[in-house]
Amino acid sequence: MKNSFIALFFVLISAFAFGQKKEVTYQLSSHILDVSKGMPAPGVTIKLEKFNDAKKTWTFVEEKVTDKNGRVPDFLPNDKSNLGIYKLTYYTSEYFKKMNTESFYPWVEVVFQITNADHYHVPITLSAYGYSTYRGN
Repeated sequence: MKNSFIALFFVLISAFAFGQKKEVTYQLSSHILDVSKGMPAPGVTIKLEKFNDAKKTWTFVEEKVTDKNGRVPDFLPNDKSNLGIYKLTYYTSEYFKKMNTESFYPWVEVVFQITNADHYHVPITLSAYGYSTYRGN
């Protein structure tokens, strides 16, 4: 009886400690590459908004800051449907000011549509006087 209790105790402890917590995954990520330096752009604030078609307005979803690799990997948790039209606003002016570089675009807006449950990666390549975007993977 005592051995059964100890075995059950270790099963419960192991289940709690090793994997009963579900890992959160995300449907949307972004990345900024400063092509004038050939380096990622860390410390850039990115705002995510969703378009409300009925009201023809944008609704704030969340705001994040790029990490040291110029990435934000965790927009839109996969635990719900994220279908719709979205806008990422990259606030680039402060990034260039920190580098004492004059720039033309104070921010960059990228509008895109999520049409299924696939992962969406929306990167931009950036310089002080231009930018480009594409759907990455």
